[in-house]
Amino acid sequence: MATTVEIPDTDETCAYCGSHIFDHDPICVRDCTADCGSPLHFCNYACLSAYITENELTYGDACEWSPE
Repeated sequence: MATTVEIPDTDETCAYCGSHIFDHDPICVRDCTADCGSPLHFCNYACLSAYITENELTYGDACEWSPE
């Protein structure tokens, strides 16, 4: 699966906290299970982690285990 890499605008803000991403250590994320839509930009891993938790993006995923 190929995707095009584009550098975001210098005034791009974090999808979680609203800070300018280039004032920090930016991360770009795409959801490629939904047609690889527009990327979300986060200013750091802490904001990405908080976004994942608040939106319950790992709930019901492979992290669950049952002995049965």
